[in-house]
Amino acid sequence: MVQEPDAPRTLRGWELAQALKEDLDLYSVEDLNERVGQLEAEIARVRAILDRKRNGRAAADALFSLGRG
Repeated sequence: MVQEPDAPRTLRGWELAQALKEDLDLYSVEDLNERVGQLEAEIARVRAILDRKRNGRAAADALFSLGRG
């Protein structure tokens, strides 16, 4: 049986890089407002993940520093 090749994997952040190159003059005011809302929601999502990772890192650092003190 012949196996189809896998689709090429998109690089991390590729979609964002492409979005940053888009010509925004082509969008209506409504479209731009929707885009701003989507970007703000994405920023909130990224910040929540950053907070979670920082808290996890701080907890791990605290745990491992107990044995040193």
